[in-house]
Amino acid sequence: MSETSIAPQPKFITAGEGNDARQIAFILRQANAGPDAPVLLWLSGYRSDMSGTKAVELDRLAAETGLACLRLDYSGHGLSGGKFTDGTISRWLEETLAVLMHVNPKHVIAVGSSMGGWIALRLAQELGKIADGPKLEGMVLIAPAPDFTSDLIEPHLTKKERASLEERGYFEEKSEYSPEPNIYTRALIEDGRANRVLTGMIQTGCPVHILQGMKDPDVPYAHAMKLIEHLPSDDLVLTFVRDGDHRLSRPQDIERMLSAVSALVRQ
Repeated sequence: MSETSIAPQPKFITAGEGNDARQIAFILRQANAGPDAPVLLWLSGYRSDMSGTKAVELDRLAAETGLACLRLDYSGHGLSGGKFTDGTISRWLEETLAVLMHVNPKHVIAVGSSMGGWIALRLAQELGKIADGPKLEGMVLIAPAPDFTSDLIEPHLTKKERASLEERGYFEEKSEYSPEPNIYTRALIEDGRANRVLTGMIQTGCPVHILQGMKDPDVPYAHAMKLIEHLPSDDLVLTFVRDGDHRLSRPQDIERMLSAVSALVRQ
């Protein structure tokens, strides 16, 4: 068995302090392509984890090309500790930064799916404040959902859902992807307002490639059009997949993702 075919095992670090500390799981595939090769960073969507199809396929690309690949589970997801209902964008961003700074690569290509696209954009903003931190070399955003709490959830809340938020601190919504309902907390929605990125120009400092399905029932393609209005026009590619859904996990969708990542690696 070749070294690249051996699946790396999960490791854990602690994010947060005191009563807020939680164990965050991550998987790091070490690079064979040299210290200056970029690390492929996978950022999952809401209620998704690092064992999903796209995450595993990204890791496979890394194994085949000798690149490093870093995947993590946010708290309340997958192998990580913490309660899902404690999760917020700020909290999951903090965990992403903690894992990334623990690994401390020189160069990163971030690949974010749905909510992971929001995390990736916020990560770009935070890394821009760190003088000697990892440098973003590119981003691939798959059905990105920046500001989804304020733009895609809040405007469509029913009276019943608003009452549940007020009385119970959360509301439930039937999930198309799981027998368990989606849970959206008041803390998530309020914190989402503090993490909005569609309020001005988003300085990523790197090329961005967006993949968006036109039959996405969760993040309408108009949202991708809104996002590009807030990104610098240089080095921006938007690919619409006419028959694509939200997940974009079909073989042809995976191939688009891997091609977009490979193009950024070659730049």
